[in-house]
Amino acid sequence: MSEKYLVVGAGVSGIGACELLRKNGKAVTLYDGNEKLKEDEIREKNNLSDVEIVFGAIEKLNLKDFGIAVISPGIPLDSEIAIALNKSGITIWGEVELAFNYSKGRIVAITGTNGKTTTTALVGDILKTHYEDVRVCGNIGIAYTGMAYNSTEDTVFVVEISSFQLETIIDFKPDITAILNITPDHLNRHHTMDNYISAKKNITINQTESDVCILNYEDEVLRAFGKEVKCRPIYFSSERKLENGAYCENGALYFADDNGTDKIIDVDDLTILGKHNFENAMCGILIGLSMGLSKEEIVTGLKNFKAVEHRIEYVCERKGVKFYNDSKATNTDAAIKGICAMNRPTFLIGGGYDKDATFDEWVECFDGRVKKLLLIGETKMQIGDTCKKAGFTDFEYADTLEDAMDICFEEAVSGDAILLSPACASWDMFVNYEERGKCFKTHAGDYKDS
Repeated sequence: MSEKYLVVGAGVSGIGACELLRKNGKAVTLYDGNEKLKEDEIREKNNLSDVEIVFGAIEKLNLKDFGIAVISPGIPLDSEIAIALNKSGITIWGEVELAFNYSKGRIVAITGTNGKTTTTALVGDILKTHYEDVRVCGNIGIAYTGMAYNSTEDTVFVVEISSFQLETIIDFKPDITAILNITPDHLNRHHTMDNYISAKKNITINQTESDVCILNYEDEVLRAFGKEVKCRPIYFSSERKLENGAYCENGALYFADDNGTDKIIDVDDLTILGKHNFENAMCGILIGLSMGLSKEEIVTGLKNFKAVEHRIEYVCERKGVKFYNDSKATNTDAAIKGICAMNRPTFLIGGGYDKDATFDEWVECFDGRVKKLLLIGETKMQIGDTCKKAGFTDFEYADTLEDAMDICFEEAVSGDAILLSPACASWDMFVNYEERGKCFKTHAGDYKDS
């Protein structure tokens, strides 16, 4: 097999893969099908002086030159390039597989439809109270490959992993995994719910009896999955008391096992809002305990944690109206959590890129919570039709996010909230959800307080 690597995709993941391979003395070619990309710009922004770069048609590549192709998670496995790689007999790795093969240390891997970014960041803060070299990376926005170099046996990786990244798992073996929840998402990529669930389950595929998998007891798929895993499952629950695991009761989070029950923290001492965040915190508690931390260290990490940007993030207050940025709510389940976390009458801004989703459950949760809905993006008419069907009439269409915010602010009164929680991806109007969230934050800051 050739020792030459082909990296497919010139985004953050692909650049990180190139840099890791270079540092390990490997011959690398970077390929992207977008012929409009500029080679000079790519080289200038990144340290790729000795990397061959090819943009455009697949035919420009001699696939026989390569033994392994590292494919970026945004590229579907049924795409033209992936099919061509398979036909050529080239081993396909994802970013996660590459980083795993070139790193040392222990791995905590976190996935789920919603909450994984917050939980990954939270777990990082908890583990840093005990371990010196904690590297938080993955789908959270920092390439796993970019953090793998120079790791040691004392390194602890906390990695957020998406379903896209889990499609290409071969040998990746975390010490601790967590699956927070599974609800419909990315069906335009995975095609069926069964495929999506299978991708999520891949996170445990190489774990053994000495490893741990943390699961949400209130998710029926995950409750059943706990009986299938080869490793030791531990559950958390926001709805019931567990004899073994973490649970929420009477405004506090507890841990129970054969040695008894221990109260860990009052939810009022947390810096994050909503039941879904209590679930994230319980997951963090279980990971901390599984990694040998004391209760005191875990509590310190929980109390010091600040909400992740773009996830029910408090922005500012103008004329008594509070602005919250939940741009990372790119599906209905996440957006429902955003609405349920609000503790005041809310003007909601929703809509965006069409991922073949339905919005009935989202609209059903508006009653008594949403004062008015402003709709933007590709899905605004579809969501409007869903509102009409559900009998929710307090909605209006807007052309831009800024227009929607202006309407909200004009009609809101002191004590109200304006929440961007779109229930859709951002790609119809923005580069990504971060850009959408920053637009919201910037425009909120432009309003006067008098």
